[in-house]
Amino acid sequence: MEQVLEQFRQRIVAATEAGTPLRLRGGGSKDWYGQSLEGEILDTRAYTGIIAYEPTELVITARCGTPLAEIETVLATQSQMLAFEPPHFGAATVGGMVAAGLSGPRRQAVGAVRDFVLGAVVMDGRGEVLHFGGQVMKNVAGYDVSRALAGSLGTLGLILEVSLKVLPVPYAEATLHLPMSQADALRSLNEWGGQPLPISASMWQGGSLLVRLSGAEAAVLSAMQKIGGDSIDRAPALWAALREQKTDFFADATQGGQRLWRLSVPSVTPELDLPGVQLIEWGGAQRWLKSTGAAADIRAAVTRAGGHATLFRAAEGKAEAEVFHPLAPTVGAIQRRLMSSFDPAGVFNRNRMYRA
Repeated sequence: MEQVLEQFRQRIVAATEAGTPLRLRGGGSKDWYGQSLEGEILDTRAYTGIIAYEPTELVITARCGTPLAEIETVLATQSQMLAFEPPHFGAATVGGMVAAGLSGPRRQAVGAVRDFVLGAVVMDGRGEVLHFGGQVMKNVAGYDVSRALAGSLGTLGLILEVSLKVLPVPYAEATLHLPMSQADALRSLNEWGGQPLPISASMWQGGSLLVRLSGAEAAVLSAMQKIGGDSIDRAPALWAALREQKTDFFADATQGGQRLWRLSVPSVTPELDLPGVQLIEWGGAQRWLKSTGAAADIRAAVTRAGGHATLFRAAEGKAEAEVFHPLAPTVGAIQRRLMSSFDPAGVFNRNRMYRA
């Protein structure tokens, strides 16, 4: 693997000296995500393999090019999991998973990708290898830098290795179906969220609310009696389809001039009066919107609610609107300084997050 690292270093140093962009890429499963793709591809898949896995310590460390499916298979042998349920969207790699920073249905109960990153090894724009954090949960040195890599879309550097906290698979799970309006669903989810109920995922769409319960069998059974509704079969496949955006809601998300928006708002936010169709996750905090509405109007409404809006998918490119919600001036200045310190020549995934 040292030879692979040296090849990475030579490519990065040459790009920095020439000022030419590099496109950091693993499996390419999220090429559609972000603002634009620029530069020559630096394929990370040659740098692969699980470096360490300590089931008793609940920590796994792997190289960036390791297939995400391989990680999940190994964890399953010990009845453990990546609790934030990262979507694959294809042949995902560990490095791409962290760089994209996307989490699945269980995020409302356990946290996001960044909350599970214990440490990372990164190659910066000078070709230097930097170490942040550690491989045990009690080691928090440099923790904030490791967390900053989640969702950075490769703009801070080439993630070489990452150490992730893992969790045991729940002993029991059940999914309940309750017919109710959006307003009733939001009210109920927030009421349940303030109670000691083992809710690990939720989804409202088209007058139906689904609630997943996870934990000890006694806790799940007690919650089922409290919440009510009907228990449904084949629930694991349903939540997996939601994670991978393969449900009916997402099938036509970019047809007929529609665009798919991801709205992040406080969970207590009431119904958003926006044109289009919505699907609600994470106890009301994440709302997917299929709409032909103007980007400015959608973002204005979400901003008033105290949230932000991401243009997640569009049929014919995303040049007509910025993908990510505009940053506040002070936050933007901090981000630019951080990117400059890691990548002074600006070669890594140039314009992937925000246009220069």
